[in-house]
Amino acid sequence: MSLFAKNRKGLRRRRLGVVSDKSGSTAVEFAIVAPLFLMMMFSTFEVGWFYFANSAVDAAVGDAARLVKTGQVDGWGGTDDDKYDALYDDICSVVRSFGGCDNRLTLEVSTYTTFAELADDVSPATCADAPPDDLAAIPFNYGDELQIIRVRVCYIYTTLNPAIGINMAEPGTNHRRLISTMIFRNEPYELNKRDDT
Repeated sequence: MSLFAKNRKGLRRRRLGVVSDKSGSTAVEFAIVAPLFLMMMFSTFEVGWFYFANSAVDAAVGDAARLVKTGQVDGWGGTDDDKYDALYDDICSVVRSFGGCDNRLTLEVSTYTTFAELADDVSPATCADAPPDDLAAIPFNYGDELQIIRVRVCYIYTTLNPAIGINMAEPGTNHRRLISTMIFRNEPYELNKRDDT
């Protein structure tokens, strides 16, 4: 066999060796797939955590509405400011695990004489990032028995991973407003108290 034939055969083996060498292919495949997998995983977690926070705010508003509806807030001692603070703290105890309540949580309790009056009130919820005058004007009127009440809460939820996966934040921010509302008529709790005695 000539020297040229031997060199050619050796060159062919080396080429086949390079082509059949797969020792780095797993690392390359991982580098391609890992970012997509992490993006999907973080997006799934973000969406799940967002809906969990949303349901927690709804549950807190339901509990607060029950306290108003049954006259328990009316029966609490102290001033209206004390009652507001107690109801606010009750809601905050549920939602504080999502980032606290200071500069995030607002509570409004409004009273209406008719459902038509309620339907005419199309004012948006006032959130903690509103101007100070709007925050100072938030109503807290838990009403008397059989009155129509609207309890509305706004919680500013900070998103977890705005750079990876689905961005749940409002445009230009890193947060989203979670607004929950309960509308009901107060129970005849004074009548119930008289019946119990």
